[in-house]
Amino acid sequence: MSAEARIRDSFARQSMMTTLGAELVAVAEGRVAVAATVAEGLRQQAGYAHAALIFALGDTAAGYAALTVMPPDVDVLTVEMKINLLSPGAGRLVAEGRVLKPGRRLVVVAADVWSEVDGKRTLAAVLQGTMIPVA
Repeated sequence: MSAEARIRDSFARQSMMTTLGAELVAVAEGRVAVAATVAEGLRQQAGYAHAALIFALGDTAAGYAALTVMPPDVDVLTVEMKINLLSPGAGRLVAEGRVLKPGRRLVVVAADVWSEVDGKRTLAAVLQGTMIPVA
């Protein structure tokens, strides 16, 4: 099974991503993009995307980016993840995850989460974290 097929299969089993209406947009070695529309039930009190939605998309994109550089029999789990919220999220969110430094014991990752409204992209958040390979 190819790395992309393995990631698409794993993503399809993530019930939270299904609940959020997220889709796997792109898969390449060391990079994965995940997107979701900010639906009515995923907003905070001011009408913007809830930070939990932004975090979930960024963490997922970064984690799958890490998985693209792992052997077929290895999965990854988040050890820690930091987020900086830069602007309100609205419309469609696109999380672009990437591997910063692969390793056997730890994989350092990052993700940018973009808010797309009326054809304009605004950087809503940046995340950086660490994934751990697990058998």
